[in-house]
Amino acid sequence: MSADNPAPSILLVEDDQMDVMNVQRELRRQNIDVPLVLARNGREALKMLRGEGDKPKIAKPNVVMLDINMPRMNGLELLEALRSDPEFVGLNVFIMTTSDLESDRLKAQKLAVSGYIIKPLNFDTFGEGGTSVDGFSLFLDLLRLKQ
Repeated sequence: MSADNPAPSILLVEDDQMDVMNVQRELRRQNIDVPLVLARNGREALKMLRGEGDKPKIAKPNVVMLDINMPRMNGLELLEALRSDPEFVGLNVFIMTTSDLESDRLKAQKLAVSGYIIKPLNFDTFGEGGTSVDGFSLFLDLLRLKQ
């Protein structure tokens, strides 16, 4: 663990409170007890990561979980911003979306997304709906290795 990231955490970028609760429930079911930092849109997430405006800078998360469809700055726009920022280019980002659009999936792949999760999030069916089980294993490993 590096000095600037002493403990594992997840940055959840999601504007729907029901989806936030669903993620929290699934993490509990998997016995993943890491802090969940919440941003309601991509712009807020960037401010938190960079410590800009009225947002204090958060520790760099192990995993970022992004919704695609959000106001102000959507998930793919945030992913583009992260990939073009030297400090955050290597972040492990998982897209969560209700969209099964091939264009969204291809854009996410071009931006080196770690995994693509079709909502509603349910880790039991992670391998269904075009989501790779390997991606989910990576997701769990990224969190558990640091605990």
